[in-house]
Amino acid sequence: MSAPRQPLHATVAAVRLGGAWRGALIQGPSGVGKSDLALRLMRNGWRLVGDDWVHAFACGGALYAAAPATIAGRMEVRGLGIIDRPFLPLARIVLSLRLTHEPVERLPAAALDVVEGVVLPRLTLDPRPASAPLVVGAAMADLSAPCDGAL
Repeated sequence: MSAPRQPLHATVAAVRLGGAWRGALIQGPSGVGKSDLALRLMRNGWRLVGDDWVHAFACGGALYAAAPATIAGRMEVRGLGIIDRPFLPLARIVLSLRLTHEPVERLPAAALDVVEGVVLPRLTLDPRPASAPLVVGAAMADLSAPCDGAL
């Protein structure tokens, strides 16, 4: 028997795309703004899956995430403390976000992350600008857009 996997230090928020909830795995160092970005996404119709720590697992070639039971539905909001929020118990992850306070490229080459053996598109993002939730939303919309070959 193998030891249980440790949770990832990440926040997950999900949005309904094409009738299904699809999540973004938000990663970065402590204090970079993972929870703050999730709060701003939630203001735009997203749902919390897990804040600060999540269990991630692969199933059928897809990646899924859920919050540990001890923190499900709870967020740490800097300056306020721990608050309860509506949450999804599980979401399929389709985008990896790497948060940074360093400058990001304007036109970056496509990048990928591998989490639990599942390949995900990666977006490196400074979460501080007001447009950050809109950039994440645009990236998610691009992932769900049908590819018809038209320019």
